[in-house]
Amino acid sequence: MSDESMKEFDMLDAADQAMVHALQINPRASWSQIGKALDLDPVTLSRRWIRLVDRGAAWIGCNPGPILAASGLGNLAFVEIDCVNGSVQAVAHALSEQRMVTGIEHVTGARDLLVTVMVTDLSVLSQWATEELGAIAGVVSSRIQLAGTIYTGGSRWRLRALSSSQADALAATRITVDHHGAFRPTDMDRRIMVALSVDGRASYTELAAECGASVDTIRRRARRLFAAGMARPRCEVARPLSGSQVTVILWAQVSPSQIGHAALTISAMPEVRRCTGVTGRDNLLIVAWARSVDDAQRLEGRLCEALPGLSIADRVISLWTMKLNGHLLDERGYRVGAVPISPGEPARRSVEPSA
Repeated sequence: MSDESMKEFDMLDAADQAMVHALQINPRASWSQIGKALDLDPVTLSRRWIRLVDRGAAWIGCNPGPILAASGLGNLAFVEIDCVNGSVQAVAHALSEQRMVTGIEHVTGARDLLVTVMVTDLSVLSQWATEELGAIAGVVSSRIQLAGTIYTGGSRWRLRALSSSQADALAATRITVDHHGAFRPTDMDRRIMVALSVDGRASYTELAAECGASVDTIRRRARRLFAAGMARPRCEVARPLSGSQVTVILWAQVSPSQIGHAALTISAMPEVRRCTGVTGRDNLLIVAWARSVDDAQRLEGRLCEALPGLSIADRVISLWTMKLNGHLLDERGYRVGAVPISPGEPARRSVEPSA
């Protein structure tokens, strides 16, 4: 069968599914907290998690929260890239090494790559587009859309393996987030966020060693970042294990006066992983997971039925998610490494491979 026995037949047993769902709710919950909620042995859970991470089947990263952009402390951009025939993988590889490039999708349709970029300000984005992106051999052209309001993100998606009482018990262990608590991060805060982007479950002791500060300092500053929503840990699972094999990306138009209502309706749909306001001809970008291309088309129909004023301007299917929130994925969606997220640094500094 090869390919590591097809990643052990692309299956999670019931205990693994429950554990992953628990970590989606609170990625930094202790094994004791998770064990209590699931009525499972904490040591066994820890071993199971190490096994999944070693397979690239699940992982925990941490991305800068939307509150940074909303507070004027950063910007998110979506970049469509056209490539010379035969150069898509080479261009994607060059982009994957860059710290401010957080996501790369090889897609169908009128562009080859859809790239997500995080920057500290628009001048950095302009410099990146003209100097970094423009210098990559094989890039023919590009188009940039800026994100406005991020109505929902991938951290909301759940495996749905827990009962409501178990989910509530895990939710009670999370740090309460103040969505108006953004502050200007220090150099130490940025170092913490960079380290967490590779391993969002890293202990305070591990973060202290990585960032060169005391454990107490790291614990205090990291908890402040979590409480402000500026650092958002996130548990991901390899696509074959999610039950949803297809990523569909839609560009939509809705009346500006109705965009808030439309975004709330769209975000409530369980398949939707991202709904973001964008600049340009269209004003909404929607990313959803579906079981098949047919399901993706049915989702589009449900969107238009729920929102008669919504117009779908374009749609693509992702052929390969090459990079997701800084984590590098193989053709099947399993994690093979990570590049730390750092919005102010276009060039790669280090790549952390999977074991």
